[in-house]
Amino acid sequence: MKKIAIFASGSGSNFEQITEYFKKNTTAKVVMLVCNKPDAGVVQRANRLNVPVVLISDRTLRNPEILLQTLHSEGINLIVLAGFLKLIPQTLIAAFPDKILNIHPSLLPKFGGKGMYGNKVHEAVLASAEKNSGITIHLVTPEYDKGAVVFQQMLPITPDETVASLAQKIHELEHKHYARVIEKAALRA
Repeated sequence: MKKIAIFASGSGSNFEQITEYFKKNTTAKVVMLVCNKPDAGVVQRANRLNVPVVLISDRTLRNPEILLQTLHSEGINLIVLAGFLKLIPQTLIAAFPDKILNIHPSLLPKFGGKGMYGNKVHEAVLASAEKNSGITIHLVTPEYDKGAVVFQQMLPITPDETVASLAQKIHELEHKHYARVIEKAALRA
């Protein structure tokens, strides 16, 4: 069975959905949450779901040797970003080549890059009068949102779309597809 570490720093709805998905799965299991915000909602979700939490600092990301030791000692095969806004260092990417996935709330390459996350993405999509939005799951590289696309799912934008309604639709797509894409990646990890 493959072991997954999820890096997250938000409320954790994707973390919870992924963890629950793999509880019923023999391919992989979520064995660790890595978080840079001790007060993030995802930490409470991890505690409730009995997933060990590793708290890190910005300094840890700049010098990830201890984090790498922890990941390797736990036998981690795949890293999944789920609302983790920090840039992943090259050292970590090199240690897990093509084994770090991220999800982005737009159809990359549009509306990606540093500072483009959450509602900022949805605001930009609506301001540009796009006809579609969606999600992109991609491999992580040293640049924000530049890795090879693994999966995309599009949805139409309605004339009365708001940031809140678009965010809700995107979240539903994330919950529907992310765990399945992770499962396929785990089979190759």
